[in-house]
Amino acid sequence: MAKFDQRGQQVTNQVNAETIGSVNFESIQNKEELIAELRKLLSEVNKSIQAGVIKEKDSIDIESHLKKALLEMNESAPKKAKIFEHLEGAKVLLESIASATGLVTALTQVIKIAGEFFR
Repeated sequence: MAKFDQRGQQVTNQVNAETIGSVNFESIQNKEELIAELRKLLSEVNKSIQAGVIKEKDSIDIESHLKKALLEMNESAPKKAKIFEHLEGAKVLLESIASATGLVTALTQVIKIAGEFFR
């Protein structure tokens, strides 16, 4: 795992990977479990919004991308390109928020696992 020198930074609220305890990507065995964990991640995003880590103007697009990815995953014939478009879109927006590194890490795991289940 990469280490970052954060001396001198002034961050009021931050979400680290360790604090996203309800999300567990280690044991995912199928699409349904991936969808369940992505829903938990969306819940963590909502908590970050309420805590002020994610600003409201960014939250609209992030939530939209994650919800659209979930909707596509639940389709009878899900389109991989659309799933990844939305997951990557949410990731890019989260990457621009320095205090959301834990969410970015978790979403990166979702993208990797989704590649195994959606072909």
